[in-house]
Formats: sequence, C-alpha cells, structure tokens
Amino acid sequence: MIKKEILIGFVTAIFATLAGFYLYVEYASKYNFNESLKIIHEQSLYGKVLVLAAIPNLFVFFVFLKKKQDYRARGVLLASILLALLVFISQFF
Repeated sequence: MIKKEILIGFVTAIFATLAGFYLYVEYASKYNFNESLKIIHEQSLYGKVLVLAAIPNLFVFFVFLKKKQDYRARGVLLASILLALLVFISQFF
C-alpha cells in the first residue's frame, strides 16, 4: 500500500514536470514549440529548462501535504531529487 502511494506521487510529479515543460516552451518562448525545442537542443539548455519545468512539483508537493497524503508527497520529492540528479549529471556530459 505504501509503495503504491509513493508511486502515485512519483508519477504525478513526472506528469507535472512534463506539463511544466510544455507550458514553458509553448508560452514563455516567442518561437513555436518545434523551433523552441531546436533552440534548446542547439544551445544545450536542457538542464535550465527542466529546472523551470519542475516548478509545478512544488505545488503538487504542498497539495499532497495539505491533504495529509505524506507518502504521495514523498513520491513527488523522490521524483524531484531524481530530476535534480539528472540535471546535475547533464551539466557535465
């Protein structure tokens, strides 16, 4: 039961990050989606964009805490730490 709750939080955080990525690239960029992805790739901005895309995880995390769903909040925290490690590793390779 506990693992299921953590997995739900983890998956929710991944979807929140993907939604944040889409919203950032679509609405914060003056270029269209495909051109923005090309620019991100050419300039190696993956880490910076992913960090901005992870901001919705904060909201998801605090919603789970407010609803007393601590294990789901742990899943969000786990996904955020994993994302931070991926960004850290991507900066060196």
